[in-house]
Amino acid sequence: MGRAAALLFAAEGAAIAAVDINEAAAVDTAQRVTSQGGRALGIRADVSKSADVKQMFARTVTEFGRLDIVYNNAAIIEEKTQLEDFDDDDFDRVIAVNLRGVYLGMKYALPHLIAAGGGAIINTGSIAGFTSFRGSPAYTAAKAGVVALTKVAGLQWGKHKIRVNAICPGPVFTPMAEGIHRRMTGRELRPTTRMPMSASGRMAMPEEVARVALFLASEDSSYINATPITVDGGWGV
Repeated sequence: MGRAAALLFAAEGAAIAAVDINEAAAVDTAQRVTSQGGRALGIRADVSKSADVKQMFARTVTEFGRLDIVYNNAAIIEEKTQLEDFDDDDFDRVIAVNLRGVYLGMKYALPHLIAAGGGAIINTGSIAGFTSFRGSPAYTAAKAGVVALTKVAGLQWGKHKIRVNAICPGPVFTPMAEGIHRRMTGRELRPTTRMPMSASGRMAMPEEVARVALFLASEDSSYINATPITVDGGWGV
């Protein structure tokens, strides 16, 4: 989803700082942007660490002169499925990336966004933030926290002309979704795999989520703030 958003935002004229804990993945995304005529920077960062988050914003502003949009999209999911089987470190790692990473991404972006005269923050939540799923207690707890944190930040930072919203996707065809599907069913996940719980009967493609992120980053959504938006094909109806 992050790569799809980077390519779409770049096509609309944005300069992109692509961030990943896997430096090769970040650089690859940046190279895809530049190969299409855009401006991009690939940065390696662990979003659960304050020092890494500070430097990713510092490098972005040094390279491009300002920060206008932040898309907090990094996430992992636990391998264990039963809460009673968790080690403390298992739970803490998911919370650190999925919730603390969003908190740090907002906290250290704030001074740069204020300096730019405002901006937009988009956090990736999940329908798991509203609906409980068996087998993902830490992920579900983190995503519920993202929804709550988004509302608080949006309410507090509106005075700085900063809008904070969350995208809460349902099933999306990503490597993470493929891993979950294989773990739960033992079968390969395909773009055509039926999703009977969704009113649309299918999963989303990353580009469909990216278009929602673009909308939330643009002036077309100028009166939307502190709001989680579900992109689930009708899953949660």
